[in-house]
Amino acid sequence: MEIPFPSQKSLLIQEDLRLSKSMSWDQTQDGQRNQRHQTSITWVPTEVANNVTEFIFLGLSQDHRMQLMVFALFLLFYIVIMVGNLLILLTVFSDPRLHTPMYFFLSNLSFVDIAYVSATTPKMITDFIYEKKTISYWGCVTQMFTFHFFGCAEIFVLTVMAFDRYAAICQPLRYTTIMSANVCIVLASLSWLGALGHSFVQTFLTFQLPFCNNQVIDHYVCDVHPVLKLACADTTLVNMLVVVNSGLIALGCFLILLASYTVILFSLRKRSSESRRKALSTCGSHFTVVTFFFVPCIFIYLRPSTTFPLDKAVSVFYTTITPMLNPLIYTLRNEDVKNAMKWIWSHKVSLKEKQKG
Repeated sequence: MEIPFPSQKSLLIQEDLRLSKSMSWDQTQDGQRNQRHQTSITWVPTEVANNVTEFIFLGLSQDHRMQLMVFALFLLFYIVIMVGNLLILLTVFSDPRLHTPMYFFLSNLSFVDIAYVSATTPKMITDFIYEKKTISYWGCVTQMFTFHFFGCAEIFVLTVMAFDRYAAICQPLRYTTIMSANVCIVLASLSWLGALGHSFVQTFLTFQLPFCNNQVIDHYVCDVHPVLKLACADTTLVNMLVVVNSGLIALGCFLILLASYTVILFSLRKRSSESRRKALSTCGSHFTVVTFFFVPCIFIYLRPSTTFPLDKAVSVFYTTITPMLNPLIYTLRNEDVKNAMKWIWSHKVSLKEKQKG
């Protein structure tokens, strides 16, 4: 039998087919490699955008000649805030005569002020003596959360205190029923829970955005608007939600406060001069605190994240000035607190004399 051998032409055809398949396979592999390379290039910017590890504050002022003076001034403010509010807490808890709804909420306010100032002021004070004012990414997240948590708690506590004054002055016969111990605890708890929800939403909305290695914050604290300016994405929706979540809360509570004080003023016309004087003294001190705190808050948060030259100076009022004024106003203009402090001091002195004797 004769064995057929492939012709030279058929061998050449088979070789061409083999080479074409090999080239096609190589091109496929090159295409896949290029596609993977393009995919990696596409994702690099996203990785870089979320790769911010720290932020840099510009601070309250860039004038190095003023740093030492401002450092001493804010350190004094912080000491006054801590000592004054701790003294109020000690006085309220030590004197049974002050175990009333009004002083229960005042002690809540003092605790809020201590925590609120401690969230930002120590960092700001230390930054005055450093050339580079840095904060880690998660440090910034934590500072914004605590700053808005205690700040919103102060707004709600001040609003509840206005309601307490309204009930005491306008509904004196029903006051103990309206402001019972359970009601006071519920109102305080709602204030803290509302502040917690506000702070969580505010912080989440801000830090779910990419920052594209933008690190310089034109402020002395991690607040919403200065941080949003670093985002490399559209912040229109977030800005609107911030206005609703911060600005409208501050404005709404402020309007409630104004309404309650208007009703109180009208009801005082029928009272004796002595009761009118005492009520006006209490409400006047409260309204002073409210004005210094709410008006700057409304100015800052009831608008998009556009900055004005006065923003940092205005924010000092609700971050430092108001917490410092609270203990001064509520002690210097409140006879009950002053008498309680005198009683505690005299009681402490008498105990020391007995121990010596």
